[in-house]
Amino acid sequence: MTAPGGRVAWIAAAPVKGLALSLRSEAVLGRAGIDGDRAFYLVDEDGRLVNGKRAGSLLRASAEADGERLRVRLPDGSRLDGVVELGGSVETNFYGRPVSGRVVHGPWAEALSSLAGFRLTLVRGDAPGDGLDRGPEAAATLVSVAALGALADELGLAAPVDGRRFRMTLGVDAVPAHTEDGWLGRRVVVGDAAVVPRGNVGRCRVTSLDPDTGERDLATLDAIERYRNGVETSEPLPFGVWCEVVEPGRVAVGDPVRPG
Repeated sequence: MTAPGGRVAWIAAAPVKGLALSLRSEAVLGRAGIDGDRAFYLVDEDGRLVNGKRAGSLLRASAEADGERLRVRLPDGSRLDGVVELGGSVETNFYGRPVSGRVVHGPWAEALSSLAGFRLTLVRGDAPGDGLDRGPEAAATLVSVAALGALADELGLAAPVDGRRFRMTLGVDAVPAHTEDGWLGRRVVVGDAAVVPRGNVGRCRVTSLDPDTGERDLATLDAIERYRNGVETSEPLPFGVWCEVVEPGRVAVGDPVRPG
């Protein structure tokens, strides 16, 4: 039986890893993902990677990057806008994978440190896609919108779970829940691009945080463990898939998504 196709429901990126997602109406999906996605990341005083698991309050800030300019919007509505100036080199452990980058000078680290409650350093990765969790080989992530409804049912909620909790590149509407599991290893056309889902995305406690406040308010992991128990998976607590981009191209909300 041929797996059904759907359409793009959202496109999301985060120029600074750990800050709020930026939703887009269209984007170019390259072999290293959306240009500028997770181009910057944060480390603590010991050089350890920092994201929402350690500082959920960072979700209250957002960022935009345009060439060499970085703009960060803080929860009070103020904006920090400037040209990125780079300093010394650093190496950061990304879940067992070494990532090289350079320290970013400017006002952003101090402001984000105040928001997080501990000292942070802002870093720009040296290579496109290196700031993604699994690196540029996993340049995009994808989840069916219906899966968010299935999770809401498990949690006893009246409305679907907010997809921003899962920080996925693409949402796919008009397909049954978890259709993406059946696309593993298959070529999937997304707008003018094509991807091949290579593995499941195992979830962490970030999904339990309200994407606007950073406060923990849903037991998402317990629910996923209950109703996804027994699913064959490449990572624990699977919800969505990560993909290799095999054919770069433009993608827009509403574009068709179909295996083939």
